[in-house]
Amino acid sequence: MRIPLALLIPLMVGMALIDFYLWSDVKASTKRRGWRMAFWISTAVCWIALIVTLCLPRREEGSDILPVMWMLYAILSVYLAKLAYTVISLIGRLFALFRKRAKGYRWARVVGCLAGIVLLAVMWEGVFFTRYKILVNEVEVVSPSIPRPFDGYRIAQISDLHVGTWGKDTTFVSNLVDSVNSLHPDLIVFTGDIVNRETREIKPFLSVLSRLKAPDGVLSVLGNHDYGDYMDWSTPEARDNNNRALARHQKEIGWCLLNNERRFLTRGNDSIMVIGVENIGDPPFPSYGDLEKALPSSRDSIFNQNDKNYKILLSHNPAHWDDYVSHKTNIQLTLSGHTHAMQMMFKIGDWEWSPAVFRYPLWGGMYERLNENGVETRMYVNIGAGEVGMPSRLLSAYPEITLFILHHKAGQ
Repeated sequence: MRIPLALLIPLMVGMALIDFYLWSDVKASTKRRGWRMAFWISTAVCWIALIVTLCLPRREEGSDILPVMWMLYAILSVYLAKLAYTVISLIGRLFALFRKRAKGYRWARVVGCLAGIVLLAVMWEGVFFTRYKILVNEVEVVSPSIPRPFDGYRIAQISDLHVGTWGKDTTFVSNLVDSVNSLHPDLIVFTGDIVNRETREIKPFLSVLSRLKAPDGVLSVLGNHDYGDYMDWSTPEARDNNNRALARHQKEIGWCLLNNERRFLTRGNDSIMVIGVENIGDPPFPSYGDLEKALPSSRDSIFNQNDKNYKILLSHNPAHWDDYVSHKTNIQLTLSGHTHAMQMMFKIGDWEWSPAVFRYPLWGGMYERLNENGVETRMYVNIGAGEVGMPSRLLSAYPEITLFILHHKAGQ
């Protein structure tokens, strides 16, 4: 976890301005020494915690990111609550100045306190409740290209486990495994980011993850966090060993890792192709994948990106579908993850919105597009089951399991 200096300095200046503004309100609200001391002591604790956190090792081999993650989240939650109060208090102060009514300003301080408390509660509800509440989204996929023997075929998708965020506590991952198995899928797919930074994070979870079972097995791909790019390795060999160990562990637990490869699912004489590519990302995320290697584009090949067979692509970053797959190929269904919906989502009825839209236009759910050949292509973005950066999921950004049920289009 690296915090750019160009971002850190403005944030710290903003925090200082908020504290000075709050001090002006504290002075205006009370003359009790105890309340004033409580303000300065709590403020000093936050600043000391921030300085200690910034000094902790974060990218070195063997360093533990969890203390940094938790301390930064605690500080963030406090200062967002302070910011909510500051904004409302400022509005009240300006209103009172314009209307020459001090009473309006006093009410603004009360409302600001309530807003700060509510925001703080929401932040910590995401820690203690929302990130444990597993949501199963059932999606019907209908296409004339789906062979008749696959009508009713069930695929369970999970993504972005980031098991390192749980340390050695396997409770949530165990519940997730049980939830997936209870759906009785024919196939389970994992679309990347099983760890945060390094392979050793997965060791406490190997036994739990090995319990994922389906008749056609578990197919997986790698995400941007699975390559060790978020660590400063002592040698290139150390990073290579880390990456080889992750592939080895997935094999040990019975998963089939598709690194620019394809597999066939068969029912009688019919089949569906599942293609898996290594991470193909938009900047600043590096690209390791090669769809051409997994499935050639040349129509001279028996199987190719534009043949009429039903194909499912596992590709971690939805930008891959947006930039290439949906335009240039006949791959009918792409399954992605990566966005997490920025671990914050608002949902009212069927309407959903996430601030992730400002970074990822295709951030969650199903998307459809006609390619250059007039063939309908779809992508589903799973918002993930784990957390990275902040150990929290806010509002309706529940950990997701997606269950796809395939149907041959009637009358075809």
